[in-house]
Amino acid sequence: MAKIVNPEKYSASEEAKGNVAYSERSRLLLFGLPWTFTKYEIRDNVLTIIKGLFTIRENDCYMYKISDVEITRTLFQRMFGLSTIICYTSDVTDRTIIMKNIKHGREVKDFLLQASESARLRRRTVSMQNIGFGAGDIHDVDDVDDISGHIDN
Repeated sequence: MAKIVNPEKYSASEEAKGNVAYSERSRLLLFGLPWTFTKYEIRDNVLTIIKGLFTIRENDCYMYKISDVEITRTLFQRMFGLSTIICYTSDVTDRTIIMKNIKHGREVKDFLLQASESARLRRRTVSMQNIGFGAGDIHDVDDVDDISGHIDN
């Protein structure tokens, strides 16, 4: 790990992310062994994905940006107690975060759902969710008043 230049700001940043609730490592499907180089830190306010061996890449996604969480388990994953968790987000970097071969999948999924909902409530962003109606879709609606008040025919 790199040397921390400003410990006060680093500790403030870590405190803002929240406490680590889950720290999971992506695993090989065979026997569920943690021999991969992908780690997930799930905190109260942030989901962090750390990937790589020689070049480390960290990606954070705020919990309030996670809108839905899905879990799938193949036959082999069930045999070894693993799950794949898919997070649908409004994050710019990754719209879909796929956490493959995770232990304790149902617990992690439930925590992500509850933490994302409470983060949206804290930030008061519940009503600002994208419900699938983009700004470009406004012209696709028939029989809607335009800006001047005329009805399209």
